[in-house]
Amino acid sequence: MSVKIRLARRGRRKMAIYDVVVADARAPRDGRFIEKIGSYNPNTNPASININNERALKWLLNGAQPTDTVKAMLSYRGVMLKKHLQIGVLKGAITQEQADAKFEAWLNEKDTKIAGKAEGITAAKADAKKKAFDAETAKNQARLDAIKAREDEQKALLAAAEAANNPVPVVEDEVAAEEAPAAEEKAPESGEDEAKA
Repeated sequence: MSVKIRLARRGRRKMAIYDVVVADARAPRDGRFIEKIGSYNPNTNPASININNERALKWLLNGAQPTDTVKAMLSYRGVMLKKHLQIGVLKGAITQEQADAKFEAWLNEKDTKIAGKAEGITAAKADAKKKAFDAETAKNQARLDAIKAREDEQKALLAAAEAANNPVPVVEDEVAAEEAPAAEEKAPESGEDEAKA
């Protein structure tokens, strides 16, 4: 009997979530399995991989064969490296302390990479949100400027129409004011002529 470590699909349509299971190779994909050792959610960014590393390592050392996808996930989580180091310990190539130190160093480096990627994704989302907000603000300001320009045009047209309908009375008052001093100046001259006469 061949034992496989593979994915079993669950979740709704177009939002699949997978269980990482140890199953007989002859069993159907979503059918009977021996043990569930984790889950995989590709819908998040970065994808969520939750695997019980100890159980996966036990099954790998006992001869279970992972599928290509599960092998990539196990490599991402460090289980394949741990298996490689554990085989070296069993063969006597390195000691258990050396293997543990190498694995811890790799794990710390991997955690910093994952944290950096998560921060990059968060920063990219915040930057995209800020750009969208700035674009929306600029669009709203342009819309307000266009409305104000339209209102100014309407006010100018109304003022021009009023000016055309009502001739300026100020001009008539100025003409009357100019004629009045001239008449006053002429009046004393006529009085002087009467006195002389």
